[in-house]
Amino acid sequence: MNIYKWYQAERWLYLHHVPILPMMIKGLIRVLFAAVIPYQCKIGQGTLIGYQGLGVVIHKKCVLGSNCHISQNVTLGGKSGKQEVPVIGDNVTIGTGAVIIGSIHIGNNVIIGANAVVLADIPDNAVVVGVPSKIIKYIER
Repeated sequence: MNIYKWYQAERWLYLHHVPILPMMIKGLIRVLFAAVIPYQCKIGQGTLIGYQGLGVVIHKKCVLGSNCHISQNVTLGGKSGKQEVPVIGDNVTIGTGAVIIGSIHIGNNVIIGANAVVLADIPDNAVVVGVPSKIIKYIER
């Protein structure tokens, strides 16, 4: 079972104004995969959500680019009382247990290490690790 296909189905229904079914699929994703992937968020083509999304939580206003890889137990969310949420670029790899919260912009071709806590913007081609996350190197493309 591919959780991304479930997301695509709920997103398509939502965009075509089909009532109730997107909410039902969101509930099924929650029960079957222990993940919160709302139909309101925008996830680009080719994105992989590892281990069927086990423990993944994505805020409904998040935007993810194409060809991203999200490992298990990743949280992409907002801060209390704030409207801004993360915007993730293309070809981003997010390691197990990473947390990205607030008005964060992650560039293209970024690697975020396992259990990193991202609290600031990350430029293109960076590798970040740690709590709070720090850039440890840049990838040459």
